[in-house]
Amino acid sequence: MVENQLRPNKITDSRIFNIFNQISKEDFLKSEFQDIAYSDVDISVIGNRGYLKNLHIAQLIQYAKIKKEDKVLHIGGLTGYVTLILSKFSNCLIVVENDEHLLKQLKEKIIKFQLTNVEIINHDLTLGYKEKSPYDLIFIDCPIDNFSNKFLNQLNQSQGRLIM
Repeated sequence: MVENQLRPNKITDSRIFNIFNQISKEDFLKSEFQDIAYSDVDISVIGNRGYLKNLHIAQLIQYAKIKKEDKVLHIGGLTGYVTLILSKFSNCLIVVENDEHLLKQLKEKIIKFQLTNVEIINHDLTLGYKEKSPYDLIFIDCPIDNFSNKFLNQLNQSQGRLIM
């Protein structure tokens, strides 16, 4: 996948290559989707929410220019795949998820992968999480209805970035 999808499409950050080679996406998918984990398709997880194509995830991460000292808000943790990736790049990761079934899976993955820099919040996806702001990066990889300036108000005013 790295050689066929990422490198030819101008992903140049070696950290991204390393992470994508280390993490098995199929570990975060239902069994019926595991055989297409690295296909060039978006994968539905619940309703209209799911995982983007691997290339698109890599592009968002590269464009985000995450620094190790960054405090990141991840909107829509799903089953934890992108959460795990973001946790490897950042210092502190706050993950907002509002689906009880997904929250359970997300918590299990956090424990399984021993992620000590991740905090999971059961909260409305459309509101972000003001209580822990400001954030250096807000990373949204799920559909958000009624997007508002609430997200922008939670960014670090000097260097905050919004990726969606």
